[in-house]
This record gives sequence, structure tokens and C-alpha cells, in this order.
Amino acid sequence: MKDILYTVISVLIISAVFFFAVLVNANVPDVHVSHSTGECVEVINYDERFDYNCKNYPSKYNHVWVK
Repeated sequence: MKDILYTVISVLIISAVFFFAVLVNANVPDVHVSHSTGECVEVINYDERFDYNCKNYPSKYNHVWVK
């Protein structure tokens, strides 16, 4: 019975950590960078509170290579 309780608690903790990680990364903007020039092409903001662009990068972003 003790092993089942530990297993359930472990699964709940791992699920909570995974869910938190997904929520934190859901609003991270995408910075599209040209593969040939290496320069920023576009910044896609998923959070309406921020207005990032190629001249104003966020501190944390998803780097996406584009043509």
C-alpha cells in the first residue's frame, strides 16, 4: 500500500512540474531568423502585453530558422 501511495504522489508531482513548464513556455515569442542571412525576419508575440520586434528582442524566445 505504501508503494502505491509513493507512486501516486510521484506521478502527481511530475505532472504538476510538466504542466507548469508548458504554461511558462506557452507565451514565449518566436523569433524567425533567415537561414541565409542570419538576420531577424519577424517576431511573433503570443502575449498581447508585449510588443517585441526585430529591433527589440525579448530576453527569452524560441529561435526559428526560416528561408
